[in-house]
Amino acid sequence: MNFELTEEQLAVQQAAREFAQTELLPGVIERDETQTFPIEQVKKMGELGFLGMMVDPKYNGGGMDSISYVLAMEEISKIDASASVCMSVNNSLVCWGIEKYGTEEQKEKYLKPLATGEKIGAFCLSEPEAGSDATSQRTTAEDKGDYYLLNGTKNWITNGNTASVYLVIAQTDREKGHKGINCLIVEKGMEGFVVGKKENKLGIRGSDTHSLMFTDVKVPKENRIGEDGFGFKFAMSTLNGGRIGIASQALGIASGAYELALAYSKERKAFGKPISQHQAIQFKLADMATEIEAARLLCFKAAHLKDQKKDFGKAGAMAKLFASKVAMDTTVEAVQIHGGYGYVKEYHVERLMRDAKITQIYEGTSEIQKIVISRELLK
Repeated sequence: MNFELTEEQLAVQQAAREFAQTELLPGVIERDETQTFPIEQVKKMGELGFLGMMVDPKYNGGGMDSISYVLAMEEISKIDASASVCMSVNNSLVCWGIEKYGTEEQKEKYLKPLATGEKIGAFCLSEPEAGSDATSQRTTAEDKGDYYLLNGTKNWITNGNTASVYLVIAQTDREKGHKGINCLIVEKGMEGFVVGKKENKLGIRGSDTHSLMFTDVKVPKENRIGEDGFGFKFAMSTLNGGRIGIASQALGIASGAYELALAYSKERKAFGKPISQHQAIQFKLADMATEIEAARLLCFKAAHLKDQKKDFGKAGAMAKLFASKVAMDTTVEAVQIHGGYGYVKEYHVERLMRDAKITQIYEGTSEIQKIVISRELLK
């Protein structure tokens, strides 16, 4: 075991921290208030290589390891979880899915611009009637010979309007159940594809979350990922890696709230001394720091296993389950430490508390993570 980060990993961490502080922090409260997607900041993330970190350099990616990705996700999530979820989806779900399972033609056409941020990707699995039960796909992809005819609705899609490349999971043969599902690459602008309303959310309000509608959209056969019927397996495999991204986001939200609470506790005075000198506050800080460190190590372990090409499903689920709980617990305590100021937007912690909740829901709820973990334990 080696708990030391390499020079390259430390450099990535420092670059992400500087970007978050200089580019994301200014205006983050206003973007949350007005539900404004950080388009200019995301473009810069692409230019710096944060949107295709693990993609092979021959496809314009950074060729970095998953540990570096966790480090960058944590630093960016400390400041703006709306930006980091865009980064997570593009890296973990879209780029990774196409690179792992796509054809050479798909990689040339879609992966290269996605890895640089020239194009943004979206992953379209959830539906009005299919959230945790991903097998209940109502969206259909009817086989018409050299193309599929796509019909249906997708809900809660991150990067819904900003994306130009969409990985859409759809049912081709209902009688085959989950073995009759396909994943199709859909481009924005295809006839019959409409972006619906933007969701008015509790947290990650700057994130671009929309419903998508498909009406007789013709998707060429060459846009299918994998063999016929591979879609469900593709989605589950991709989400395994996505959990590392969301676990890292939760870790960043928690550590960002902790850092703010720690700094505030040294400045705020009560009963003649800084509140950091009161044991009630010291114990809160001790619990927060310990849980954050445990979450970080779970994220690192899952990332390490992924880099070693070992089974990381259980480790990723554990990291997401625990880190998302730590994010929720830590942000609530950060608001408590700030007292009345914690309830005020300008102190950031109330936003982090609102942002934390979604990490227990998307890319597999905490309850689904427990199912994944227990299945592995009982094998």
